[in-house]
Parts: sequence; C-alpha cells; structure tokens
Amino acid sequence: MGIVNALRRLSPDSRNTLVAVLTGLVAAYIAYGIWDFKATAVLGFMVRYSTPLALAAMCGILCERSGVVNIGIEGQMLVGAFVAFFGATWAGIVFGVVAGVVVGALLGAFLAVCAVSWRINQIIAGTVINILAAGVTSFFYRQGRTMKGSMPTWEIPLLKDIPLLGKVFFQNQPLTYLTFAIVIVLQVMLFRTPWGLRTRAVGEHPSAADTVGVNVSLYRYGNVAAGGALAGLAGALLSVEATGTFERGMTSGRGFLALAIMIMGRWRPSLAWAAALFFGLLNGLVNQLNFERVIDVPPQFIGMLPDVLTIVVLATFAGRVRAPAASGQPYTKE
Repeated sequence: MGIVNALRRLSPDSRNTLVAVLTGLVAAYIAYGIWDFKATAVLGFMVRYSTPLALAAMCGILCERSGVVNIGIEGQMLVGAFVAFFGATWAGIVFGVVAGVVVGALLGAFLAVCAVSWRINQIIAGTVINILAAGVTSFFYRQGRTMKGSMPTWEIPLLKDIPLLGKVFFQNQPLTYLTFAIVIVLQVMLFRTPWGLRTRAVGEHPSAADTVGVNVSLYRYGNVAAGGALAGLAGALLSVEATGTFERGMTSGRGFLALAIMIMGRWRPSLAWAAALFFGLLNGLVNQLNFERVIDVPPQFIGMLPDVLTIVVLATFAGRVRAPAASGQPYTKE
C-alpha cells in the first residue's frame, strides 16, 4: 500500500517517465536473454550516442525555460569540441574540457546579449553562431594532433556486476557519469527549487515575474550562458571522450537533433534524457543489424538517420506539446 500511495502522489509526467523506464528495463532484459552479448553492445552504443545529445538538450531546455530560443546549440557544440580537443593536445584533457565549457559559456553569453540586450531575432542570432562556428573551426583546423593521455573508464563497485545494466551504465568514462548527474540535478532544480520556479516564470510570464521582483534579464543571461556551457561540455565529450579526435563538422546535426529531443521531452530534463536514449537505441539497432548483415544499408543512409528522425519527431510532437509561452519573445520592462 505504501508503494501505491507513493505512486499516486507522483505527477502524471513523473509516472509516465517511471513507466517508460521500467518498460525499457524489462525489454532490455528480454533482449539480453535473446541476444546475449549483442544486446550489451547495442545498449552500450545507446548510452554513448545519447550522452552528448542529452547534454545538448539540457542546454535547449535551460534556454527556452528562460524564454530564449537557442538555435545555436550546433555551433556551440562544434566550437566546444574544437577547443576541447586542441586544448587537450596542448595542455592535457582536464584543461581541454574546461576550455570547451568556457567557450560554450561565452557563446551562450553572446546569444544572451543578442537576445536580451540588443533584442535581435533569436533565430537569426543562433544561425549566426552556427555559421561562425563552422567557418572558424574549419579555418583553424590542423591535422596530426594527438591528445595528451586518454579518458579513463570508471567502474562502480557492486553496481558494475549487475547483469546487462552494470556493463551499460556503470562502466563508463567520467563525462558520461557527469551527464547523468547533470540531468538529475537539473530536473530537481527546475521543479523543486525557488530558482526553478523563477526560471519557469521568466519563460512563461516575464512581466508577472518582473512584478514580484524577479530580474528577468539577469535570469535570462545566467541561464543562457549556463546552457552554452552545457553545449560546450557536450562538444568536449564528443571530441575528447567519445572519439578522441576532431574533424570538421563532426557534430553532424546533433545540435538540431537535441532541439527535437527537447520538444519530444516536453522541455523536461528527465523526459528529454529518455528521448535521447530512445534515439541512441534506434541508432544502435540499425548499426548492429547493418554490421550483422541482417540489413544491408549504405553508410550514407545511416548518416541520414538523425536528420530523418528529427523531421519525424517534429512532425509528430510539434503540434501536441506546448513550448514556454514567452519563448523567443524579447522582454521590455514597462
């Protein structure tokens, strides 16, 4: 009875998330029994693929919950990946990751200046960031650089011995664990703290928030810069942890896919993380089936999969969910 009462006290979104997670776990164990080690490979790919997407989606959530549309996530990720990798080749991995986060925060602050102070159209400002990122990283890119060291793999005692899930979730690299923590902390902060209430108020009714003493511009500046830092961290994870290298345009549309994940997750960190895992699982299944020659699909079509999924998600969910009311609208204090 205690469990039933606890479930009744959960919000509908929390119950839906819990049901989705439990259903996924049951399906994973069934797949594990049928597919054995191949299921571990697919689910491991799912976590690796979804982690930078989840971080980028957190960036979008933080910005739009504050009333600023961030189309520049792709560019922020790309510059973060570039700076993190070349910083890691110059002064080590820790320096590279920190540098990637800092440059992402600076690009976020630039977007905040454009959107809040200058009141430039936010779509155009984000597009400028994307174009600038593609040009700068291509111009300064140099081949033949290698990182000083590599990311270690951390195994969590006891938990790593859980069948299937232990290898998937508890034998990972540091930035992956950091992403798990960021998603959980952001979910709690947005919906359980005064800061989260004020942030959501700024994104829904900025004039009402201003009336009760909330500094709308300060919240938008701080949250958009913090979102940029998360996008920079996503890029750093992609270049330093996931691949150990940098290539021109290596984000390959992940920033735009993160926006679709944000919409699919209804601007909630927990649901967005679940959506990112779903995208990762689909990509993992397609890659495994192609590797096993169950299906024979040219790699170019597999590379198109994120863009196709983005279109499908937007076509399916865009009309069924509601964005924060003031998202994309400059605020002028009366």
